[in-house]
Amino acid sequence: MASNETRLRVIALYKELHRLGRDYPDPAYNFHRRLRGLFEKNRNLTDPQEIEKAIRLGEYIRNETLALYSLRKYRHLKRMYPNESPSEPFP
Repeated sequence: MASNETRLRVIALYKELHRLGRDYPDPAYNFHRRLRGLFEKNRNLTDPQEIEKAIRLGEYIRNETLALYSLRKYRHLKRMYPNESPSEPFP
């Protein structure tokens, strides 16, 4: 049985991933369905090492999703200002 602290970590991770999924760039990917499926699949884990491994996977997915959003913002800004480079001094 997982400790209450671990349970709270998992719930917080799920909520954070669910919020991140709202802005996922590809609607066909169906982020929320996949997210729920992963959490449902690991619902009955009892081994603390396996639980920790699943939490680390969720944190990795969170970090990669955040990186994807940052890259999307960067690319948008780059399209908005195509001819300017940061090394050029301002006039």
